[in-house]
Amino acid sequence: MSFGDRLAAQVAARESQIVLGIDPDPARLWPDAARAIPASGTPAELAAAAVTAHCAALIDAAASACVACKPQLACFERLGAPGWTALAATVAHARDAGLLVILDAKRGDIDVSAAAYAQGLLGSTPTPFGEVEGLRGDAVTVNPLLGRDSLAPFVDAARANDAGLFVLVRTSNPGAADVQDLPVGDATVHERLAAIVGDLGAPGASGIADVGAVAGATAPEHLARLRKLMPAAPFLLPGIGAQGGRVSDLAAAFAPGRAGGLVSASRSIARAHEAGRGHARPADAARAEAERLRAAAWSLS
Repeated sequence: MSFGDRLAAQVAARESQIVLGIDPDPARLWPDAARAIPASGTPAELAAAAVTAHCAALIDAAASACVACKPQLACFERLGAPGWTALAATVAHARDAGLLVILDAKRGDIDVSAAAYAQGLLGSTPTPFGEVEGLRGDAVTVNPLLGRDSLAPFVDAARANDAGLFVLVRTSNPGAADVQDLPVGDATVHERLAAIVGDLGAPGASGIADVGAVAGATAPEHLARLRKLMPAAPFLLPGIGAQGGRVSDLAAAFAPGRAGGLVSASRSIARAHEAGRGHARPADAARAEAERLRAAAWSLS
């Protein structure tokens, strides 16, 4: 089954379009994470153990309101080898909770390196000593600025593993306009990128393509135009909550159906207990915020 069809089925089954962003900061973990720290170890091992416990608790709290999770690889990789172990444990825990896993890696390189990234994130690597399993994410975010040929190995690996891609098109950060909104002939950079994504994606029986776009929720004025350029692409919509994006502004993303728009929220869920909304326990606050976002997105679409 293609990624687009898998995604559409998952959205329908879980009645959710919310993606739980997992961006663990070792200095701002939930209090109970400290209980998982072993008696001894290097700083990286101790931090990774706490991060693993924090991520598991966050998934347990919010998964029922979500369709997928999106671990930010940089937050794990900075802890070295123990951080990668924590990432693998988090991916496994998310799968056990019934979530799709979107690896937020933003990789992009020439074809040889892109193929290696794709093996590690979406598939496996053949060696003379046997097959080395990668993370086998259900999808991965990729950077297209090296050009279309740099995306081809990711597309090939994704399709070989019934996985998908989310290509950076118009991102949520304030500086996105510095490059992505620049004119290139009769279009902008982000419109040129959208055209590539629209061309690469293969819609399944659901009408949802296997190659999607990262389209920031902080710039909703671009969504209608992006949807015209990518009629079947699923949009990953980061920037809700902490970055100022609002679910109510995202209607254009859902044109091909509810699976056409995936609303991603990270800090607004994980740190909901800091917002003073009546839930002192982090897990209770995270669950309530995820449910609130779920209801808002479901009613809008």
